[in-house]
Amino acid sequence: MYQTNQKNHKLGEILQGMNRVIVAFSGGVDSTLVLTRAKQELGQNNVLAVVVASELFRKEEFEGAVKLAESIGVNVYQTEIKELADERIVANTPDSWYFSKMMLYSHLNELSKELGYDYVLDGMIMDDMDDFRPGLKARTEAGVRSVLQEANLYKREVRQLSKELKLTVWNKPASCSLASRIPYGTKLGIEIIDQVNRAEKFIVKLGFDMVRVRYHDNIARIEVASEEIIELLKHRDQIQLKLTELGFNYVSVDLLGYRTGSMNEVLSENKFAEVN
Repeated sequence: MYQTNQKNHKLGEILQGMNRVIVAFSGGVDSTLVLTRAKQELGQNNVLAVVVASELFRKEEFEGAVKLAESIGVNVYQTEIKELADERIVANTPDSWYFSKMMLYSHLNELSKELGYDYVLDGMIMDDMDDFRPGLKARTEAGVRSVLQEANLYKREVRQLSKELKLTVWNKPASCSLASRIPYGTKLGIEIIDQVNRAEKFIVKLGFDMVRVRYHDNIARIEVASEEIIELLKHRDQIQLKLTELGFNYVSVDLLGYRTGSMNEVLSENKFAEVN
């Protein structure tokens, strides 16, 4: 814990030199720690939580993020971006993630200039260096600051600090754009996004916190924690009925269990290196 506290101290020093900041706020544990520490170091009047709605994220996540930011006691700005209006994002290639992040960061940079803030901060952490993350390139090009990375903080340390600060989301499961459920090369659209979203929400209601329903045309590939697969199978009749109602012809369970970025496993090492 000593090393984690040292990193937290470094995070504080980084924030102290920033004057007025916008925090790209999703309501996840990483951005919540950034927002909380920014308020502590800079004061509530110098911190703005910007919550961004998109067709590729659940409405409930947006609404929850707004409420959480308000409970932290900072000013909150609600806005939106239209990701499906950009054909480069709709095309759903590995490069689409870059264009998605650039749309977000460009929007936030415009707001920072318009509203008089000095920096835009996001919640990227050191773990993000180990996966396919086109957002890293977009972040760097846009001049956005990833202060948790600058303080060398990993997810386990972020959770430790968040628990110590009594943040309610300290153990919240990770969330991601619903586009992450769609294989590269399959165009994004509202219908597919809604189909995946409704399928996941149904399984969550059965008592599974971490769920991904990966879309493969007429096949649903369900990921839950490996230790929960047997429990999931106890609900197989309910799940089969609901997901076929939603338009899937076949329903499968991934025997490897839930893992972040499983759609990236098909990417070559060259593509990974090119974007990160």
